[in-house]
Amino acid sequence: MNTSTAQFSRAVRAEIESSWRRSVLSGLRPESAVDRLNIAEFDPRSRLLVASAPVLDELAVRLSGTTFCIALADSACRIVDRRFTDLRTERALDQISAVPGAQFTEENAGTNALGTPFEVMRGVTVHGHEHFVEALKTFSCYGHPIRNPVTRRIEGVLDITGVGPEANPLFPPLMQRAVEDIEQRLWEGARQSEKRLLQAFQDTARRRCRAVVAFGDELVLTNRAALDLLEPSDHAVLRDITSGAPTSGEFARDLVLGSGAPVTLRAQKVGGTRDGVLVELTPRSRPRVPRGLPAGSRKSTLDGRLKELRSSGEPVLIAGEPGTGRTRAARLVVGDRADLVDAADLVVLGERQWAERLDSTTADALIVERIELLPDALCARLTRRLAENPRVVLTSAPQADLPAGARSAAAICPTRVDLPPLRNRDDEFAEIAHTMLTELRPGARIAPSALEALIAQPWPGNLRELRGVLRASAEHRTAGDITIRDLPAAYRTTGRTARLTGRERAERDAIVEALRVTDGNKVHAAQRLGISRTTLYSRMRAFGLPR
Repeated sequence: MNTSTAQFSRAVRAEIESSWRRSVLSGLRPESAVDRLNIAEFDPRSRLLVASAPVLDELAVRLSGTTFCIALADSACRIVDRRFTDLRTERALDQISAVPGAQFTEENAGTNALGTPFEVMRGVTVHGHEHFVEALKTFSCYGHPIRNPVTRRIEGVLDITGVGPEANPLFPPLMQRAVEDIEQRLWEGARQSEKRLLQAFQDTARRRCRAVVAFGDELVLTNRAALDLLEPSDHAVLRDITSGAPTSGEFARDLVLGSGAPVTLRAQKVGGTRDGVLVELTPRSRPRVPRGLPAGSRKSTLDGRLKELRSSGEPVLIAGEPGTGRTRAARLVVGDRADLVDAADLVVLGERQWAERLDSTTADALIVERIELLPDALCARLTRRLAENPRVVLTSAPQADLPAGARSAAAICPTRVDLPPLRNRDDEFAEIAHTMLTELRPGARIAPSALEALIAQPWPGNLRELRGVLRASAEHRTAGDITIRDLPAAYRTTGRTARLTGRERAERDAIVEALRVTDGNKVHAAQRLGISRTTLYSRMRAFGLPR
């Protein structure tokens, strides 16, 4: 009998036994270490922390002179605050990674008074011997979930911990009263925030005839003009775009709605609210429909531009990150009957046979894929081919990343199209996702909440990654709309990226690009960015990038 199985043979409460089983299924063992849990950054101005601060201050005063500790976790079960008055308790907690930023889920730390209440959604007492991981058995604790008073979703967990074999019977009533106080403060804060948002919406909608939308944490307000103009998927797109609005002043940009209507968006934050944004939409005149596309078509302007290049008769370069649809774009330029030669085949064919394949193509048009992989000699040969037969489309990595030989071949192309990464196509995202999902499962739709979560993802794999996520979601949901619960677990949260400003997104993209170019070497990436390695690690944590 192994150690994990032996634990179940002891007489324990049913809720603790269930927690142990979940811990085993997560891959934990009693001897698992918890002294090196991953530490992530969190928002120190979150509504949970703002509402909890006075309550935690009062608890700290009441517990002065004791060895008890109060810990607060957020909706990701990540510790965001802790209070204690005994330095020995602080050192003991530091040794088990019970520090701000550490995620104390059952999956990471086994049975504990943060992760277990979060899992079972009710208050739980955990005596010392009831912890699954040996390193936690020194402590006894009680944790109680904090619920959002409006949505009833769990906002966090409040925990009291002491050193000793048995939890104090006064723990539950003390924590339950504190949780009630926090929930009341959350309610009061939500009401004040919603009142300010409603007032700003009414003032703007009353003065103007244009479409007006107001977004809050759990609230969306629209006037009749906006109701007629917007489709359900537009709300997710607008919320993502306006998350980058500055804290003061107006934010403006042009976009095309899901219906194909072009509008100018103006947004500004609503003072006195946590995330309230007021949006005005002004219709613009419809753009000229590209030749060959029927009136009313919702095809993207990028597709229209690519098809217009069919009559150019000149070499074309299609550049972009992997997964951005370079092959599809090349086919739109030259059609499906063009010959295709891929530089990735060099590994199998060798340079000589690959060159022979290049020279032996007989179709009127030719696509040469991934030219950044070609050695200089073959780049020179390709350049000569371009001069002889200009009906060629090249695809490549972003132009800034091309080596010298590939750059010389690209320079022969008078027309160059840069495909944007999916993370920068927020106003087109809903249409792209809908088109992909229709191909995978005709008639299926994506619920706005699921679409909002998808838009917020960084999408390093671009369109290829999105197709994989939608395929998995469609297989999970055989009927009805795809909801956020149907998405793979890693894609269900809006995450930190959804709240990044435009400058922060640019900074995050620069870090991702530097890591890609340096094959993940942090020292070289920091040198490339002109920052210290410590600063690089700090910004990676802030943006939720894997280390």
